[in-house]
Amino acid sequence: MRTQVARGLALAAIIALVAACSSTTGGSGSPSAAATTAAASTAVSPAASGATGGKIKIGGGFALTGDESALDLPAANGAKLAVKQINAAGGVLGSQIEFIVHDSQYKMDVTAQTAKQFVEQDKVPLMVGYTDTDSVLASGPTFQKAKIPFITVGATSPKIPAQVGDMMFLACFGDNVQAAVGAEYAFQKFGKNAYFLWDKGVEYTTLLGGYFKSRFTELGGTIALEESYDDKATDFSAQITKIKALNPKPDFYYVAAMPYNIGPIVKQFRDAGITGPIVGGDGYDTPDLVKVAGPATGKVFFTTHALMDATGGTDGIKKFIAAYKAEYGNDPENAFAALGYDTVYLMADAIKRAGGTESAAVKTALESTTDFPGITGKITFAAGSHVPQKGVTVIDIEGGALTLGGEVVPVKVPAP
Repeated sequence: MRTQVARGLALAAIIALVAACSSTTGGSGSPSAAATTAAASTAVSPAASGATGGKIKIGGGFALTGDESALDLPAANGAKLAVKQINAAGGVLGSQIEFIVHDSQYKMDVTAQTAKQFVEQDKVPLMVGYTDTDSVLASGPTFQKAKIPFITVGATSPKIPAQVGDMMFLACFGDNVQAAVGAEYAFQKFGKNAYFLWDKGVEYTTLLGGYFKSRFTELGGTIALEESYDDKATDFSAQITKIKALNPKPDFYYVAAMPYNIGPIVKQFRDAGITGPIVGGDGYDTPDLVKVAGPATGKVFFTTHALMDATGGTDGIKKFIAAYKAEYGNDPENAFAALGYDTVYLMADAIKRAGGTESAAVKTALESTTDFPGITGKITFAAGSHVPQKGVTVIDIEGGALTLGGEVVPVKVPAP
């Protein structure tokens, strides 16, 4: 997901059982009963080629506090769970993973500082983390300069690899993919006339909204009214007044919003009598949406990475939910927990195939990844691309419950 341009390159909730601001997680203890088969396939015996019997350091950058913690905390938890399972199953190339986590606080100056800490003090050879693009852009150049392969958990801008460099990879789909799905899904299900609202202070929402508009109008859709708002806005009465003056009423409302904005937007729209479908991206994938909007969240649809459902999800998701609950005492808060989990397994798989942590070898291994069995979908990197080819899950919120609206591969994707 996301980015926050206004705070972005100035360089500068959910409180789960993640270690405080800075923590180290190594692997001891027995594996979870719900450990996936991926754990077994990643682990190899100490006698395997490249085995060291020591530690493999992987850095984990996450906003454990601050506005983005609703997504980063679950992502960090999922990543730590993966580390624990891999280590319990024997590690990678006979070595245990030492997972070093620092809290970026969703402040770009702190993010830049912790990036230097990972490189200069912790001396990590590999890096994962972040669910927002601003944090990746604030930290990525430091990792790129140090030639450290870096997989972002959930920063969905498809421009990131070109902006950061050849060591940068995504574990998630790009915003152009999820926006195309949102446009095609809404055009087919709801109609050809849309109201379009986006957060103008954030790169994620700017890109997502732009890609939606491009694909929707290409399909033949029309934008009845386009508006934007400041990132920290809390009152949407001005937009509501304009919407209620529209005649005819829009068929649906596409709102590109951050997790801390979408709850108030939905609640205020519904309280004002705006009852049509509201559609958006994975910024909606936070429990705060239902907590803030309550029953008003009916007919809200969003694109994300997987449905976290212990009964209706895939077998991999069901096993992950059981393991996560056993570890943390609650179900995964959103799909970013699963993305954090997948990202660590993806990196571990690349280390195994590379025969170690040498940067060029890991980079080559990542680039050759084909049909990696992530629980958020199979991951393949096409030639010349560091953004994976993945399908998109559409969530339909009905009665405060997240249900599956569909699993969609877009017909056409706007260029990054």
